[in-house]
Amino acid sequence: MGYIYIFCTVLLTAYGQLILKWRLNQWEHIPEGQLDKMIFFAKSLFDPYIFSSFLSAFIASLTWMGALKEIELSKAYPFMNLSLLLVVLLSLFLFREPVSMNKVIGCACIALGVFLVSKA
Repeated sequence: MGYIYIFCTVLLTAYGQLILKWRLNQWEHIPEGQLDKMIFFAKSLFDPYIFSSFLSAFIASLTWMGALKEIELSKAYPFMNLSLLLVVLLSLFLFREPVSMNKVIGCACIALGVFLVSKA
């Protein structure tokens, strides 16, 4: 059950980041003035998609608590890096973000590291 909790945590974390990026890309730039910035961020809190990303972060912390109850921290924590891999991959398709050879090599190293730590 612990790995199901980790899987949920990774998915929810990636979801939150992708939704934030998607929604913020649809808006204009962040205003310059301090008051305008505060209004901009306050209004963003009431956007249903951004709210859903915050909600996913909250639920992810609950599933992470379940994971830590079942699995040693030193084994569970490296799996959190899988959200990075998921975000990089989905950013390529959803936002057409460039993927350099350094990103590919870095992601491969992370995947290998997660695999090795999970076998320890």
